[in-house]
Amino acid sequence: MVRVEFLGPIQKEPLELDIKNLNELAEVLKSDNEMQKWLENSAVAVNDMLVSSRDIELREGDRVAILPPVCGG
Repeated sequence: MVRVEFLGPIQKEPLELDIKNLNELAEVLKSDNEMQKWLENSAVAVNDMLVSSRDIELREGDRVAILPPVCGG
């Protein structure tokens, strides 16, 4: 299982999913109306490393973090 965590203002409990890559995660999250607004603007980290490709292979025990944009000053 892969643990998916939602950081910052995304008010969603972590998920444990049996997925092979980020494309599969995107399909799961697209069915969640609340998540649709975050998907376009959020960064994604796999095991604390920012990634830009959805083709990255995920393995048992990996941690995926969805990082929404934030404002700061």
